[in-house]
Amino acid sequence: MNEDFIPEDTWDDEDPDDDVVEAGDEPVVRFEMTTNAKQEPLRIDKFLMVRLVGATRNKVQQALDDGMILVNGEKVKSNYRVRPNEHIIVYDTRRPESTEIIAEDMPLNIAYEDESLMIINKPSGMVVHPACGNYSGTLVNGVLYHLQQNHSDTGLPRVGLAHRIDKDTTGLMVIAKTEKAMSDLSAQFKAHTVHRRYIALVWGDLEEDQGTINVPIGRNLRFRKIMDTFPDGEHGKEAVTHYKVLERFNYTTLVELRLETGRTHQIRVHMKYLGHPLFGDTTYGGDRIVKGTVFSKYKQFVDNCFSILPRQALHAKELGFKHPGTGEIVKFNSDLPADMTEILEKWRRYTAGNMYKPNNNDD
Repeated sequence: MNEDFIPEDTWDDEDPDDDVVEAGDEPVVRFEMTTNAKQEPLRIDKFLMVRLVGATRNKVQQALDDGMILVNGEKVKSNYRVRPNEHIIVYDTRRPESTEIIAEDMPLNIAYEDESLMIINKPSGMVVHPACGNYSGTLVNGVLYHLQQNHSDTGLPRVGLAHRIDKDTTGLMVIAKTEKAMSDLSAQFKAHTVHRRYIALVWGDLEEDQGTINVPIGRNLRFRKIMDTFPDGEHGKEAVTHYKVLERFNYTTLVELRLETGRTHQIRVHMKYLGHPLFGDTTYGGDRIVKGTVFSKYKQFVDNCFSILPRQALHAKELGFKHPGTGEIVKFNSDLPADMTEILEKWRRYTAGNMYKPNNNDD
């Protein structure tokens, strides 16, 4: 891996794809652990599917067949049952480009920069960091090029991600340029002291003007590429989202969301849990008519909105934290992107035009 990049977590990809394996590649350790003393007997394939992001039964089985999974130094079959205090190693043969980060010249909307950090206003459609299936065109590729061009005399700073936002979410991100900044910012995110305010359009008319969602989030137990809520607390990690209604459009609602924790897809999954998925969210059920009439004019209106904003209507508007260099509290704000602004105006006009109609059926 390029030594100028400090990954936050190379196994928690935003959009994981199948790894491309070529014969003759040198195996590398992908996963290694020793089971605890209280481990209940569990099939090795089930054990690894829970712990490896993007793992499927077929991929684990193939790795077992290829001898890429060892328990206490020995190859095992899929029906092998993991037991206490066993050492497990999973090898991989990914192509070199899956770990090497290449600097690429691309436009970056840099809201702020100093010797410690950068604030980037990320556009929709940009993946944050390289991963399997996304080796180029990511935010990190562009940041690396920017730093190479602007620090030729003093040497290239190290750069790291203290957090991420989804590919199709827009808004503010902080990029650390030094190890000290990375360590400091990561600690602030872990302590839940970073201010993060999002704006989203969600389906339905929320009952309460404000509230808090405190429901654990983790990988869906069946479909590992998506996240899910676990109200019973048996799976997942603590996740807390605070929401406040800003504007109501009868069938949709504009909300402000403040993150206390930072789980993958947290806002999208929590709002789905409430029964109000984000407008346009193709992963969590917001890309169809969830609330409203069955009349053709309404359907045409919604489809027009989808064509303007073919993604989840979510924007990271505000970001605030203690500056790792100066110790001062800094806050940054970004305007809503044009696609969100346009559909909000359409919903305002639609609501106003139907306000006095008995059934709100037509334009």
